[in-house]
Amino acid sequence: MSQINLSQIDVIAPNFKKRYSGVTSTVIRLVPIQARDIAICAAAPDLPPDVPQVTPDALWTMSRRGPSGHRVWHARRNNEMVAGLALKYLLGKKLKLLFTSAAQRRHTGFTRWLIRRMDAVIATSAKSAGYLERDATVIRHGIDCDLFCPVTDRAALRADLNLPSDGFLVGCFGRIRHQKGNDLFVAAMISACRANPKVHGLMMGRATADNAAFLDDLKAQVANAGLADRILFRDEVPVADVPRHFQALDLYVAPQRWEGFGLTPLEAMACGVPAVATRVGAFEELVIPGETGTLCEIEDLDQITADIISCLSDPAQLKKMSHSARSHVSGNFRLEGEAAAIIEIYRALLSQTPPANTLK
Repeated sequence: MSQINLSQIDVIAPNFKKRYSGVTSTVIRLVPIQARDIAICAAAPDLPPDVPQVTPDALWTMSRRGPSGHRVWHARRNNEMVAGLALKYLLGKKLKLLFTSAAQRRHTGFTRWLIRRMDAVIATSAKSAGYLERDATVIRHGIDCDLFCPVTDRAALRADLNLPSDGFLVGCFGRIRHQKGNDLFVAAMISACRANPKVHGLMMGRATADNAAFLDDLKAQVANAGLADRILFRDEVPVADVPRHFQALDLYVAPQRWEGFGLTPLEAMACGVPAVATRVGAFEELVIPGETGTLCEIEDLDQITADIISCLSDPAQLKKMSHSARSHVSGNFRLEGEAAAIIEIYRALLSQTPPANTLK
């Protein structure tokens, strides 16, 4: 990790949460790309070495002004908005405050108060923008389509990952908890496995201590159904191994009850894996029903199950959807496009020109 001189930095992207999350993933993906075109660094306790970064304690002693006069402080969480306000108003740092909102619900009074004090706001979807009480620029998340891409020999990859090399593999990745709908995935996969002996399932992700009993119950349901060898559970894997697990799938299921944005269907589709998703987060803006996957109502277990079984019952149609999914993400959701659109906001703030309220 190279040494960062904050006096030469125009944009700071804080990431104060140590535990890996969707926001952390966003910072890890975007900052190295943006650093090619603008002087930006993350402020975080620990990120991969390829991310330009400083530790949070360096912020308190940094120079008041950046090379352009003001710096942009790009917060994505409440505590990061609070820190930006403290740096600006208590320590006199010359900052333009930017917040990205992914929430799909009305914000709390405190969050609304914080947002009103930002110089600009980005929303990650049109639905998120609808919950804001001020103008926002909509910039949807993008995917690194060179990293998340189809593989030519899926069977060999599965063998390397110690996954079933034959038949269909259906995945559901991410944090394991009730709001993510993991129980819906397990129930649907039990039915799908019984309907088709060639079907296997893979649930991969971390359960925190307060969700350990939830995960244990899911494993018990699978064992009681006699499917422990066909519906597999894996803990969170290193970030570098995540794309390979998406590439190993035939179908991805996103059964969430609630979601801010939700990157996993995009990551799957970029790998040529159609997605069965519920109508939460930005999924309705990402998935094209019948072309790149399907959309189901929240908690509609019967429809989720039916869609999984239907997608796997027609290999020719599944292959067609696979090609469409990859093409859709590659053409509309590239990470480079997201990075460039955000840099436009940075430059507008640095020049003190209000950014246009546009859909990008």
